[in-house]
Amino acid sequence: MTTNKTGKRGLGRGLSALMADVQIEPAPEKGEEPRAKADQTVALDLLEPNPDQPRRQFSDEALEELANSIREKGVIQPLIVRPSKRSEGRYEIVAGERRWRASQIAQRHEVPVLVRELDDIEVLEIAIIENIQRADLNAVEEAMGYRQLMDRFGHTQDKLAAALGKSRSHIANLLRLLQLPDDVLDHIRQGRLSAGHARALITTDDPGLLARKVIKGQLSVRETEKLAKQAGAEKRAPRQPKPREKDADTRALEQDLSANLGMTVTIDHAPDGSGRLVVAYRSLDDLDTLCATLSAAR
Repeated sequence: MTTNKTGKRGLGRGLSALMADVQIEPAPEKGEEPRAKADQTVALDLLEPNPDQPRRQFSDEALEELANSIREKGVIQPLIVRPSKRSEGRYEIVAGERRWRASQIAQRHEVPVLVRELDDIEVLEIAIIENIQRADLNAVEEAMGYRQLMDRFGHTQDKLAAALGKSRSHIANLLRLLQLPDDVLDHIRQGRLSAGHARALITTDDPGLLARKVIKGQLSVRETEKLAKQAGAEKRAPRQPKPREKDADTRALEQDLSANLGMTVTIDHAPDGSGRLVVAYRSLDDLDTLCATLSAAR
C-alpha cells in the first residue's frame, strides 16, 4: 500500500484531531457502520506492539471477554498503526494493542487498520490518550495520564476536558490525588481506597495514617470526610503548655507550707522570677483559719 505523506498528522492538528483517531466506542448496533473506515486489513504476524507503550499489564480476564466479542462480531474499531522502523513491510501498533492481543486469542488471522505517518512524540501522545479512555483504568493511572499530557505536551485542563469529553472538575480532582504520598496512591491502585476516600485525605497532615484507619474501619466516604475534619480540628486546637518540672527546693517548700496550714499549697515559678502561690481550702472554716493565720502573721 502507498501511504499518503502529504498531510502530516499529529500535534499540529491539535488534540481534538488526534482524538478522532483513538476514540474507543461501543460496537455499533446491527445495520450501523463502524465509526472509522479501515484503510486495509493486515495479518496479525505483521503487527508489532509499541515498545514505548505506557500500559504494561493486560488483564487476562478482560482479554478473554474481548476475544469472545471478536469471535462473534469481529474487530469493529480499526487499529491505528504506522510503518515499522525496524522491519520493512511490518507495522507498529499505535493504538489498539488489546484488540491485537485479543484477536490472537480469538484465532483471527488479520485485523482492520488505519495507517498513519506519526513521529515518536505523536505516538506516545496517542498511546496516553487511548489508555485514559479505557474504562478499566484506576484513578491514579488516569490522573497520571492527564499529568503526562499536560507536562509533556503542554495541554491545559480546559483543553483536555473539551477533547476527552470530561468535565474540568473531574480532571482537576483526579490531578489533586497525585499530591498524596505513595502509600496512599498504592491503596487506590489496589482498590482498597476509592478516589472519593482519597480526596478527603489530601489536606490532612498524615494521610497515610488516616488511610489505614479508613481501610481498617471500612469507612464510607462521608465517614472519611468526618475523620479528616476531626484531624484538622485537633491540629488547630491550642495545646496546653507542658508544665515545667519543679526543683527539689520548691517541692519541699510546698510540702512544709501544706503541713503547717493543713491545706494543699502549690508554687509556680515563671522564668522571669515571678510566680504565684495557691492555697486550696476545702471549706469556709478552712478559709477562716487561713485568713486568721495570715492576719496574725502581720
